[in-house]
Amino acid sequence: MCGIVGYVGTERDAIDVLLDGLSGLEYRGYDSAGVALASDPLDVYKREGELSALESAVPVKDLRGPACGIGHTRWSTHGPPSDRNAHPHADESNRVAVVHNGIIENYQSLRDELSADGVAFTSETDTEVVPHLIGRALEEGRSPEAAFRAAIDRIEGSYAIAAVFADSDAIYATRQASPLVLGVGDDGYHLASDAPAFVEYTDRVVYLEDGQFARLEPDAIAVTDANGTPVETTVETLEWDAEDAGKSGYDHYMLKEIHEQPTALRQCLRGRVDELSGIVTLEELDSVGSVSDVQLVACGTSYHAAVFGASLLCDRGVRATAMLASEYSSERVPVDSSTLVVGVTQSGETADTMRALREANKAGGETVAVTNTVGSSAARECDHALYIRAGPEIGVAATKTFASQQVALTLLACHLGGEATHELVRTLRDVPDQIQTILDTSRATSIAQTYVDSDAFFFIGRGSQYPVALEGALKLKEISYEHAEGFAAGELKHGPLALVTEDTPVFAMVTGDDEQARKTVSNVKEVNARGAPVVAVTDGQTNVDRYADHVLEVPPSTEIGTAITANVQLQLLAYWIAHELGRSIDKPRHLAKSVTVE
Repeated sequence: MCGIVGYVGTERDAIDVLLDGLSGLEYRGYDSAGVALASDPLDVYKREGELSALESAVPVKDLRGPACGIGHTRWSTHGPPSDRNAHPHADESNRVAVVHNGIIENYQSLRDELSADGVAFTSETDTEVVPHLIGRALEEGRSPEAAFRAAIDRIEGSYAIAAVFADSDAIYATRQASPLVLGVGDDGYHLASDAPAFVEYTDRVVYLEDGQFARLEPDAIAVTDANGTPVETTVETLEWDAEDAGKSGYDHYMLKEIHEQPTALRQCLRGRVDELSGIVTLEELDSVGSVSDVQLVACGTSYHAAVFGASLLCDRGVRATAMLASEYSSERVPVDSSTLVVGVTQSGETADTMRALREANKAGGETVAVTNTVGSSAARECDHALYIRAGPEIGVAATKTFASQQVALTLLACHLGGEATHELVRTLRDVPDQIQTILDTSRATSIAQTYVDSDAFFFIGRGSQYPVALEGALKLKEISYEHAEGFAAGELKHGPLALVTEDTPVFAMVTGDDEQARKTVSNVKEVNARGAPVVAVTDGQTNVDRYADHVLEVPPSTEIGTAITANVQLQLLAYWIAHELGRSIDKPRHLAKSVTVE
């Protein structure tokens, strides 16, 4: 969601580092951006719109010299996008500037209190109460750090906050249920809500925990707890670099990440499967206790992966349910010590999923984070972490992380539901090459051109292809802004069929030649009889091509294998429709990569 950057050092101009950092966080989604430099008085610049609007407004040449500052990209929660609602926010005397991710739940009472005390607010945001609280503490004679802590003591909610003071060479920061990571460089220290903001400068990081405070100075960082007691920290090294986070010649991050899926899946499988023995090994889950049932909680794309995973667990005799994290409650869904709650979250910071996992922990359940992000809140707070190893994903619309989640959850199902078969291990081994074949031969571009002007798009599937249909529809909605819906194929005749016309193409997932596939062919005939065009995503095992106007081919495989590869065809379809429409593919409107508010 919103993005925070900060830098304090000795050899670089902060303005350059901050603008680079904000560029590195554009993928998170934003509607305004700003920077504040710790000069005297503070230099604060902020603009509604994309980063280019801010860059045009900042007199970079005039700001050379200051080596301490903070920046922010905002995704609106309180108050619409505007220059005055953009961060950073300052107090009335321009002594302190603040950037903030999250939501301050008691901001209205604080705002009323400050207004009654004569403070004139200039924005509609909840954030602005923070610099004014700090300003009041400064007036009482407190030091910058004491004033910062005093303000934080007054606020409630989820937040990551950073502040700079006029004519100071320090950044003060803290977090509560919103990520902050410190970068340890050779010529200074960095602060960000996500490491891509500073990975071109350093790959050494320190992850802040909830309730911890950090003070960054040119030659040192200090991390303390809420009482000011020093906290011992560990410097970790990122497993990817700035080049991994680049576009590598592709027009969009999304297209690059679609093409990275063969590599991502090989990374996910590495050291975890043995084809000769047919054994799946997940050492990170060896200490999981006795499990009576599994609850998978997730949001968006990760929820579709969770539905896929729950189906695989049930097939192996493990009682499992996928639930939307925003709807999850341990009071309605029984949790005890034999319940395994699996949080599926790409970022490891998704607010709804984190709330569900914390609630499950309190209720006595055992928790597992299935995540892409080492050091994330989910990875640190859960009892166990299963990393999907997809590498950095910058495009807002998830692609390679969904496929990697599918594979990781397949391994989880084998781990909890008995040993894998040789056939399954061969399936997983073959999937990366099969995806490469699809990437090399897909006809998604021409099909996108054929149907780009359609009124709506429907996706249908059964069994393991049902969550793929849901994900195909979501992907198209996210980046094309066109109406798309995914359905269990058998449900089409129970209402949605009323929406089918000659201008609503239906994309049917038909793989294998079992009863499910044959029933889906019958659903295709129903659609065909109503005059709707049909695009079959198929491995050719049925005669569905006889009733389809177009075919997107996937290599023959098992039910699990075709569910992973069919998804790639739908990703390409969504990409090329959005491309034909001229959409902002990597940064779709209103959406953010990491959703850190409920």
